[in-house]
Amino acid sequence: MISFADECPGGPPPLGERPLVLVAAVALVDADSRVLIAQRPPGKSMAGLWEFPGGKVDAGETPEHALVRELHEELGIETATSCLAPIAFASHGYEKFHLLMPVFACRKWNGTPQPREGQTLKWVAPMDLNKYPMPPADLPLVGLLRDLL
Repeated sequence: MISFADECPGGPPPLGERPLVLVAAVALVDADSRVLIAQRPPGKSMAGLWEFPGGKVDAGETPEHALVRELHEELGIETATSCLAPIAFASHGYEKFHLLMPVFACRKWNGTPQPREGQTLKWVAPMDLNKYPMPPADLPLVGLLRDLL
């Protein structure tokens, strides 16, 4: 039994000198309740791992505005901030930075997602997401999406 005086086991290490990086991600959900994932291309960090679309939140942007921009840049699709529903967030300490990632669900967009940055795209049933290797920050989202969708 853990008392309130004891620290809870696990959890991210203190930030220390590492920068805090704000990244937004989205679970695009199609009419068949499948989720779009993208495989990081060769030459990028964590190449070969699968992730949810999104990217860094620039100065002056909200996470929602960053996703609208990133979805256009990465996948060539258009959506609105009002089509993004917050569902979770990830907080993960990597060696050189700490990632804070709000995650949204989106079921409405215009266009067909196309790989515009050398990535491979795949529509996956939520129950099958655990078959794809993902960055550590994305792993807790797999069970959540399986239960939500």
